[in-house]
Amino acid sequence: MNESETERSAPSVASGAAPTKGDRAAQSPRVASPAAILPERAQFEASWESPSGLGEALFDERELKQPPERNGDGGLYLTEEQLSDLHSTRDFIRLLRSKNLDVGKIKTAVEYEYELESLQIELVKVQRWVQETGRRLAILFEGRDAAGKGGTIRRFIEHLNPRAMRVVALPAPTEEERGQWYFQRYMRQLPNRGEIVFFDRSWYNRAVVEPVNGFCTREEYERYMQQVPEFEHMLVEDGIVLVKFWFSIGKDIQSARFDSRRRNPLKQWKLSPLDARAQDLWDAYTKYKEIMFSRTHTSYSPWIIVQANNKRRARLESMRYVLSLLTYDGKDEARVGLIPDPNVVMRFHRGSIKTD
Repeated sequence: MNESETERSAPSVASGAAPTKGDRAAQSPRVASPAAILPERAQFEASWESPSGLGEALFDERELKQPPERNGDGGLYLTEEQLSDLHSTRDFIRLLRSKNLDVGKIKTAVEYEYELESLQIELVKVQRWVQETGRRLAILFEGRDAAGKGGTIRRFIEHLNPRAMRVVALPAPTEEERGQWYFQRYMRQLPNRGEIVFFDRSWYNRAVVEPVNGFCTREEYERYMQQVPEFEHMLVEDGIVLVKFWFSIGKDIQSARFDSRRRNPLKQWKLSPLDARAQDLWDAYTKYKEIMFSRTHTSYSPWIIVQANNKRRARLESMRYVLSLLTYDGKDEARVGLIPDPNVVMRFHRGSIKTD
């Protein structure tokens, strides 16, 4: 979707003569910067000099209730002349409504982009602190298929230095790896000094995915379940900061996201043979997930449940949780709150709200 309109030649004006109002109107309207259409938002003006992604948030068709007004090239626009006539927030809202834009959804999108960028700024501070102090941070993202793990990781790493962080998403083990200690291939991926590692699924494959789909024997499963708390205890004792997220979604939400992936050619690569069985095996996944929580949730390595039916809230609150754990330089200068919403992010306990 274009935020700027294709240039067209303006009507001719006699040399030295000032263009008339009709000449100006005949020229194609120019699109003002997104920041210009946020009157009376002092919190943006004071600290948001470059609101990246704001234009997309304001003019994303997915956020619209009705088809909006378009220019000749099919793009959405607000002209400079329209914006120059604005004198208050109320005028701005009226202008948006006159173009059939859903003001409430636009406001929500703007606020999301602002929160996201603010939290990403804090993550950049965290990475710098990790590098300078030699800390090691490992964040595990677990959950059912289509729970939003990959999208959340992308938001985490969007502005991080790739030289000091890695995303680990291991394929199925090779024949050689099948003959090794189960944790061996994951040990090679643990963070080095001054590094953050994001695991898009982890050694917890054996706790849920493998037994549900018959990829391991009962003996292998039981041995793993006995060893994993000891393995994590060694990691934490050695100084690794370990965060374990479980992204929780409902069955209907998972089904809708699978349908979306099938229809979207840009997302079809996400579909796997396991996805086709995920809905049928829903109860089996639930059974092994609950066993995993009860046997691997510890005081030194707790499970953090993220209610992920709302992807945007899940992204923001999981970021907030990580930031709330660490005492990094510049934390007190954050421009947004860093305490996660307990209705979205919570430590596992037997009375936890169960979405999946």
